[in-house]
Amino acid sequence: MPTMKKFWTYLVIAFVAMVAAVNYELFIFPNQFAPAGLNGICTMVQYITGISVGYLSLIVNVPLALWCYLEVSKPVALRSMVYVITFSLGLLILDRVDFSTVAYATDNGTSKILGPLVAGIIQGYVYSILVKASAYTGGTDFISAILHKRSPEKSFFSMSFAINSLIAVCSFFVYGYQMEPVILCILYCFMSTTVGDKLMKSGREAICFEIITDYPQEISDEIIEKLHHTTTLIPAKGMYSGHETNLLICVVNKNQATTVSAICKGYPNTFAIVDPVREVMGNFKHMSTSGKEVKEVLDAGDGKTL
Repeated sequence: MPTMKKFWTYLVIAFVAMVAAVNYELFIFPNQFAPAGLNGICTMVQYITGISVGYLSLIVNVPLALWCYLEVSKPVALRSMVYVITFSLGLLILDRVDFSTVAYATDNGTSKILGPLVAGIIQGYVYSILVKASAYTGGTDFISAILHKRSPEKSFFSMSFAINSLIAVCSFFVYGYQMEPVILCILYCFMSTTVGDKLMKSGREAICFEIITDYPQEISDEIIEKLHHTTTLIPAKGMYSGHETNLLICVVNKNQATTVSAICKGYPNTFAIVDPVREVMGNFKHMSTSGKEVKEVLDAGDGKTL
């Protein structure tokens, strides 16, 4: 079973790599701007020389992947190379296909902003899937991971931002000394980062209930029975009335919040303070509304992606 899960993970990585290649052909190349990462540099080199990003990506990423293999993580490097090779081959194949009828571009430049926005959304989705599969898109991800391994105090995302900012500045000179490619690059980076971050954290978000009640055992029993989550009991005291009461702390998945709310409403003198939890770390099970544990679809490898 673990072998099948790993095989499925590699298939998913290859699939999202092809999605990324189509994304480049439909929304990035036609609008003449440099996306984020070293592929942004490759895109500018292609614009100047005509050499396909497919070839350039392989030339740049193979030595970086080997470096990452030796210094950071062997599984991460291998999975990332599956992405890089599939992406590069996808571009080389798609370069021979005429996408002029479906690629998004405008002759007079109107609504040119939509291309980078859509491209950023798609790439953010691709990035979120790769992180869950313990893989990178290559390029600046490899460089940042290696630098972070050597200097853990340095932020992975800060280093990526610095590199991407340099690429945005370079695009000003490559694309005819115009500000528009710089703005489009920034928009692409913003959308891909925002969407990727949101999707990556969506499975780790939760709701924290702080329940004040005189029925701690009954409420705890219902939560355990219906949601398969437990609670933490803290003795409490109302400082205005001096009434001895109880505080139950319970963290549940977002889709279970309505069930906890309904349980609380069934007991008199019971109310809850509800706070969103952006991320839960450690051994926290994700449960469905029926109380069954939601299994991870992808194999997380050694979990050394940052």
